Amino acid sequence: MKLFYILSVLFGLLVPASALDREAFTFTKYNLDVRIEPGQQRLAVRGQITLRNDSNAPQRNLSLQLSSTLDWRSIKFAGKAAQFISQSYTSDIDHTGVLSETIITLPQKIPSTGTIELEIGYEGVIPLDTTRLTRIGVPKELAKHSDWDQIGASFTAIRGIGYVAWYPVAMQSANLSEGNNVFETLARWKTREGASNMQIHFNVIGDSALEMKVNADVCKPASIEAGSGHIIASDCSFEPLGATVPAFTIAPYSILNQAPLEMHYFPEHKPGAENYELATELALPFVKEWFGNRQRKTMIVELADAKASPFESGNMLMTPFNDDSRIAGLTVVHQLTHSTFPSPRPWIFEGLAHFAQAAYLEQQSGRRAALDFMAQHRTALLDAEESLAAERPSSAAAGESLISTPHEEFYRSKAMYVWWMLRDMIGEETLKKALALYRPEQDKEPSYMQRLIDAQSKRDLEWFFDDWVYRDRGLPDFRVESAYPRPLVGGGYVVTITVENLGDAGAQVPVTLRMEGGEITRLLEVRAKSRSVLRIGAPGAPQEVVVNDGSVPERDMTNNIFKINPSTK
Repeated sequence: MKLFYILSVLFGLLVPASALDREAFTFTKYNLDVRIEPGQQRLAVRGQITLRNDSNAPQRNLSLQLSSTLDWRSIKFAGKAAQFISQSYTSDIDHTGVLSETIITLPQKIPSTGTIELEIGYEGVIPLDTTRLTRIGVPKELAKHSDWDQIGASFTAIRGIGYVAWYPVAMQSANLSEGNNVFETLARWKTREGASNMQIHFNVIGDSALEMKVNADVCKPASIEAGSGHIIASDCSFEPLGATVPAFTIAPYSILNQAPLEMHYFPEHKPGAENYELATELALPFVKEWFGNRQRKTMIVELADAKASPFESGNMLMTPFNDDSRIAGLTVVHQLTHSTFPSPRPWIFEGLAHFAQAAYLEQQSGRRAALDFMAQHRTALLDAEESLAAERPSSAAAGESLISTPHEEFYRSKAMYVWWMLRDMIGEETLKKALALYRPEQDKEPSYMQRLIDAQSKRDLEWFFDDWVYRDRGLPDFRVESAYPRPLVGGGYVVTITVENLGDAGAQVPVTLRMEGGEITRLLEVRAKSRSVLRIGAPGAPQEVVVNDGSVPERDMTNNIFKINPSTK
């Protein structure tokens, strides 16, 4: 009889789990006490979380998810133990590829917009784990340079959701083998949790040589009880979370301050840190000229794996240090731009940081070097555009805009091109004046930045923002339809050039006429699915016309050169 009762209870819990809306609740507040023991690879957490029912229906069941190497110890509601079951839940939002999920049945339904507070406790280990990558065919040696998260005796580096679920989350399963499924799932989470607050009290127990860095908005040292064994105690807050993925590192770092950058490095790599220090001195005047003097502190934190993929979120870049002065320069320009030009919009925040890298390269080594750097982003952008085009109807274009996109290829790479094109269109000084007027707290609607640029340039750029920012219309595809040279009586030629855009996005594209003795470049505005005509005076015999020097991303660049037949001259 007792067995029948137990089975009945379990069956009652499992039935709602099958129809559970895992994304019904938004985590509005975290208040966590996090204890880390590097020598044991252990993490233990106690605290409170507040959730709000953002679905349209009352909810009695909710999901809490953690990395599969962490175990739930306690869940209480209104001071009493909550009724729950735990299960493994396959999902690639965690490096192990599996989540430890608990499904809670509440005493009563939570109405739509209603809130609930839970007391929680969980603990476990966080070792290096590459399962989610190796099971889709990534060689383990390569996978560990991407999924490098771990708690270790001498080095700890942990990223949050999308890498390691070390704090509670709740979302539908996501699979790396299913196109953009993981990115879209994480994007929904970040959108829902963007206004949430996270307060964390960290306690680290271990070697006194260790130092902890957290990418929080504010971190203050906390008091440590004598004889407690704690070597680090810190109170950190993310207010709000926004697009930040909470992350932390623990290692025997040395510190080098080159305001506004703070560099944390392994003592044996001091020459590398000094390389970044020099790069900061050289780059700071450029960044100030472009973005002003509103610097706030930002960190570069060294990763132990020399081949690890860099990770950036909030005010911290986690990366291996590099002795190459060019790479160091691009890295610090990126971080200095972030420290100087904050924005709640990723396409502005990340896009400008990448644009600044290209512009800095141009200043140092010329336009060709900058365009070659930008070309490194082009293949990934093309793949992302083609993937989205295959998945969505044309009516979904507005939903994939730079304003709302979850894809890094868009808000980093495509946005970089957008800023470069804007600079070419309106001029460097005009763009600098518009950026100087930007205030992140006033950026409440998508057209805010456009209005600043329109006002300074005295141009209506609605068509450009509509094609590139407010909607994703894909990429342009330019070709030179014809080029007719006409000899002039006094010598030289006038060449009439017709450029066609076969794509669905318009742009102002460079057109270069190559001739005996040199070349001439002009900008030509060619809207989507249309033609434009340009006339260029040539002192020498015209030879060929090239549309697009690589500054405009387009889907096909094999048709960009038009040879001028000598007989037409």
